[in-house]
Amino acid sequence: MTDPSPDPEIVHVVSVRTVRITQPDSATPLVIGHRGAPGHRPEHTLASYELAARAGADFIEPDLVITADGVLVARHEPEIGATTDVASRPEFADRRTTKTIDGVSRTGWFVEDFTLAELRTLRAIERIPHLRPGNATYDGRFAIPTFAEILTLREQLSRRLGREIGVYPETKHPSYFAGLGLPLEPALVTELETYDLNRPEAPVFVQSFETTNLRLLREQLRVPIVQLLAPDGAPADLAASGDRRCYSDLATPAGLREIATYADAIGAEKDLVVAREPDGSLGAPTGLVEAAHDAGLAVHAYTFRNESAFLPANLRRGAAADHGDAVTEYEVFLRAGVDGVFSDHPDTAVLARDLVAARAA
Repeated sequence: MTDPSPDPEIVHVVSVRTVRITQPDSATPLVIGHRGAPGHRPEHTLASYELAARAGADFIEPDLVITADGVLVARHEPEIGATTDVASRPEFADRRTTKTIDGVSRTGWFVEDFTLAELRTLRAIERIPHLRPGNATYDGRFAIPTFAEILTLREQLSRRLGREIGVYPETKHPSYFAGLGLPLEPALVTELETYDLNRPEAPVFVQSFETTNLRLLREQLRVPIVQLLAPDGAPADLAASGDRRCYSDLATPAGLREIATYADAIGAEKDLVVAREPDGSLGAPTGLVEAAHDAGLAVHAYTFRNESAFLPANLRRGAAADHGDAVTEYEVFLRAGVDGVFSDHPDTAVLARDLVAARAA
């Protein structure tokens, strides 16, 4: 693999340190490269993951879906029209179709309709070019990586950088894929075991928005499990079974105590951690961090991005694609006690973390 050279302006010098894995009282909050460093390179590419690690991320985070022949690959969703050049490939025009995923109808091209060999002919493109036009420079340059390739890269980067780089895979729409006869979990467990990562203290978290597959994985994995929480809606598996609980129910003290029976942490959407005011500006902490810690759960908040389109109203600067005052947003969440942050711009997250640590020293 050719090493992508990081841009000079986004490199932040990091010291060698021990990565802390699960404890809510960890002294150093984790920086998780959300889909790599997609603020600087198209998401879910080896170039994006490598750049995240070189910028100081402790973990790289791939979203996992699965091909027709049962190989785990990294894409944001089963539908790949928005993140690959498949729409421009006439040989795959007849694969365009409409499917229902977790109750939502979607039209496009779906990863489970492609073999790995076919998928390897495609190239990644920027998913939100109107907000990240610079990333369009790299359209067509990078392949869609397999989970095995990401784990190999993780090993290589740990050696090159002199510190352990972790991996934080998310199982995407597990009930949907299981219903197709393509369950994600057996392949995930196999890959982690192949790379000697199914063991205590391995630099791994496994996450999902669903609950049933996490309970299953709890029985097979010896690494931390993370229950993702969204600001609205419900886990797809609970909804399909007739269970009326929503994410808001899981975020209550009782819900958190139940999560703690099968998980080690929650991945909480930012607004669940620090509220927004009616005008969209950043408000006060909600108390979720304290409640989760009381239940023995770490809290990793998602997703931090530099573009004003994603920032609280009082931290925006210029147009939607312009970078606003992201550092202040990180500082508020770090002072609220989160144990980690998912970031599209891990260089900014590392800088903010170091600033907060320096002020506390």
